[in-house]
Amino acid sequence: MPATATSSRRTSVVALRFGRLVSMGAVVALVLIAGVWASWGSAQHVMLTKGRERGTVHLTRCAGDVCTGPYTPVSVGSRARRSVVIERTVAVRRGETYDVVVKPGSDDVVRSGPAGVLYAWVPMGGALLLASVVVAGGLRRTRVAWVMAGAGVALLTVTFVAV
Repeated sequence: MPATATSSRRTSVVALRFGRLVSMGAVVALVLIAGVWASWGSAQHVMLTKGRERGTVHLTRCAGDVCTGPYTPVSVGSRARRSVVIERTVAVRRGETYDVVVKPGSDDVVRSGPAGVLYAWVPMGGALLLASVVVAGGLRRTRVAWVMAGAGVALLTVTFVAV
């Protein structure tokens, strides 16, 4: 009987390890997908600018969580607007002029250029940091976790410097 108990114990340990691997892998995948999803809402407009209206905005008014100002077109086919709306974040200040891309079918704009691209991917940087904790603790892959955390910190740091 001891051989059966040992065999049963090994089987349960293997099953628990596999279960942990699958469940923590699913959590990591979910966190990373959520990071891409949150980033892509702005990043698609900033990164895929072909055919989109590009120009500059001089922010004249900030209230609540939005800033507004007149839009001056730079790209062919873009039209001037008296007022466009950009989210009020650490990336924009009243009285400054920014390169922007107009979201299709609206008067909403997002920052363009390197600073805009980096700022759009900030949620992904946070997701990498969060996923690294799960990878280290749940999957027990510390090297992979350090690489993920380093990538997240690098993205957030470069964005802070660029913005």
